[in-house]
Amino acid sequence: MSESTKSHRAEADAQAPVACALLTVSDSRTEATDESGALMRRLVEEAGYRVASYDLLKNDESAVREHVRGLVARADVDAVLITGGTGLGSRDRTVEAVRPLFDKEMPGFGEIFRMVSFNEQVGTAAILSRAVAGGANGKLVVSMPGSKAAVELALTRVLLPELRHAIRELRR
Repeated sequence: MSESTKSHRAEADAQAPVACALLTVSDSRTEATDESGALMRRLVEEAGYRVASYDLLKNDESAVREHVRGLVARADVDAVLITGGTGLGSRDRTVEAVRPLFDKEMPGFGEIFRMVSFNEQVGTAAILSRAVAGGANGKLVVSMPGSKAAVELALTRVLLPELRHAIRELRR
């Protein structure tokens, strides 16, 4: 790692705590059965970030888009982390809901998530993931698959180590 990269990370790490809005998109889960949402909350908090909110919505493209639009407008939210609705099924519309909100897409998140998923979890089934991330209104919006294994992989191996840095870059 170059000295410049180390300097950027140290500067990003010195920022105020990052607040994350968590969202599960599912037609079948309830708050009581949302294991992926609970895992997302635990991992975010263990990494030292604050949970600003948690919500559970049905797979409804316009409702998800409007909800995320509201989250990125909030002053107390730095990142919106979404689980669910990224597959190929006809009801999986989270990507279509959030992508129009992006000022900038961050393709590296999906690319690296699929690479790590391919190597460590699901093999060639990784091509079925439509995980996506981008900046919207100076906030990071990340959409990942709904399985617990995918949430753990996406957060611990890809997103959380770079979260402060990504937010800092979005706000430059």
